[in-house]
Amino acid sequence: MYSNEDIQSAVNAGIITSQTAYALRKHIESRQKTSAVDEEHFRLITGFNDIFVVIASLLLLVSTEIIVGKLHDSLGLLASAAMAWGLSEYFIRKRCMALPAIILSLAFVISVGLSSVYLVQNLSIRLFSISLLMSLAAWCHWRRFHVPITVAAGTGAVACGFLYTLWLEFPEIQNNIPLFSMLIFLIGLLVFSLAMYWDALDIQRQTRRTDVAFWLHLLAAPLLVHPVFIMIGVTSGELGLLQMVLVLIIYILIALLSLTIDRRALMVSALGYVLYVFTSLLNKTAVEFTKSFAVVAFVLGAALLLLSVFWHQSRRWVLCLLPSSVARYIPPCKRKWP
Repeated sequence: MYSNEDIQSAVNAGIITSQTAYALRKHIESRQKTSAVDEEHFRLITGFNDIFVVIASLLLLVSTEIIVGKLHDSLGLLASAAMAWGLSEYFIRKRCMALPAIILSLAFVISVGLSSVYLVQNLSIRLFSISLLMSLAAWCHWRRFHVPITVAAGTGAVACGFLYTLWLEFPEIQNNIPLFSMLIFLIGLLVFSLAMYWDALDIQRQTRRTDVAFWLHLLAAPLLVHPVFIMIGVTSGELGLLQMVLVLIIYILIALLSLTIDRRALMVSALGYVLYVFTSLLNKTAVEFTKSFAVVAFVLGAALLLLSVFWHQSRRWVLCLLPSSVARYIPPCKRKWP
C-alpha cells in the first residue's frame, strides 16, 4: 500500500518522473472510479505488522513506566517518553509505519505532559504545566518525525489547558454553561481555521499536510458541534418540536459544510445528537425505545449511505455555488458525472 506522499517522495528521489507519477495516479483513480482529491484518505495501517509492533511497543512502554516509576512516578513517565522517542527513531524514521507512528507519538506527548502531575501541587498550575509540556513535546516530535497527529495533539493540549484553567480560575463560568459553551465553540472555530489552513496548503491532497488537516478537523468537530447542541437545549432533557427542527436544520448545514470542504468529521460528531433527539421524540409517541431507535437509525443510515454514493455529484453542485475567490482554497471535485 503506497500513499500519494510515497509516490511524491519517489519523484523527489529521482526514482520515477513526475509524468510517470501522474500517470500512475490517474490509473489508480480510473480503477477506483474516483479521484484521490475526492476522497478523505489518511494512513492508519500498512499491514498486520503495524498491530504487532504496536502491541509490543505498548508492553515495553508500560513496563518501563512501572519499573522506573518505583523510583519516582515522574521518572517512570519520562523514561516511558524516552523509550517512545527511541522507538520512533526506528519505526517512524526508518520503517515509516503508520499505526506505530500514531501510537508512539501520542505516547511520547502524553507521557511528557503527565510527568508534571507529581511535581506540581496547585491544580491550576498543574493543568497549565501539563498542557504546556504536551504542546512542547508535540512540537519537538513533529519537528523530528513529522507525524500528522502530533499537530492535533499539541493543539488539543493547548485548547484543553486554556479551557480548564478558565473553568478553575473563574467560578462564575462554572455557573454559566452557555458562556462556557460559547468559549468552547470559539476554540473550535480557531482549531477549524487551523485545519482549513493546512487543507489550503495542499488542496490536491497528495502530501502529509492533508493528514495534518484530517486530525485537526477531527479535533475541531466535537468542539464545534457539542456547544451548539447544548445551547439549543438538546442535553437539557426537555425536547420538543422546536429542538427537532433546529437539529435537522443544523445537521443539513453541517452536511453542506462537509460537502464544501470534503471532510466528514463534523457529520460524524453530530450524528449522536440527531439519533438522540429523534429517538426521544418518537418515544413520546408511545413507540417502544428499541423500535424507535431502530427506525431513526434505519432512516439516518440510509440517508448517509445515499449521500456517500452521490457525494461527488453533491460536492460538484455545492462548489458551483461558491465564488471563485473561495473555491480556489477548497479541494476541487474531479469526478465527472456518471
